[in-house]
Amino acid sequence: MSSNLEKALGFNLKAFNYLYVLCDYESLLKRDISLNKFLEILKKYDVKILQYRDKISDLDIQKQNLDFLRKNLNIPIIINDKIELIDYADGLHLGQEDFSKVHTDKKIAVKLLRAKIKDKLLGLSTHNEIEILEANSLKIDMIGLGAYRPTNTKDISNILEDKLPYLAKISKHPVCAIGGVRVDDVIENVHFNTVGSAILNED
Repeated sequence: MSSNLEKALGFNLKAFNYLYVLCDYESLLKRDISLNKFLEILKKYDVKILQYRDKISDLDIQKQNLDFLRKNLNIPIIINDKIELIDYADGLHLGQEDFSKVHTDKKIAVKLLRAKIKDKLLGLSTHNEIEILEANSLKIDMIGLGAYRPTNTKDISNILEDKLPYLAKISKHPVCAIGGVRVDDVIENVHFNTVGSAILNED
């Protein structure tokens, strides 16, 4: 039986290191890259999932951008953090703190989130073995795991590097490696390479 994620993707997850691209709208504006230009960049790659992240625009602009992306891409689009935009996306990704804001008990948090997002995709960021084991008991669709390498965009003290494949192996959910990940990285036990500004830099 296909998982919720496989249904959204339209294929069975067998191979590893598929491409999951972060569309950080603030980064695009800083580089003077329009959404049209961003889509041109995406065409060079076999992207399977897109996550839209926008910390600066008002909700109306975010809705317009999500609407534009959904009309022009035939892949699942995940919204970062903002559950109020779930009607414009195919799923939601939350960090540990955002999950805790919903409810301190993560199992209850999932129930509350599911009541709002129904069977859309739900992802959770993890950084260590304890968080992965906790995620294993939750009805989510995938986990983000990182940071893989140091990055210029965030000040991260928790760098996993060689530990990441081992940690990925203990996850019951598909793993999206994040943080300094490159398009062509081959990381064992990882389903998705989550790539942000790296694809912009390669243009």
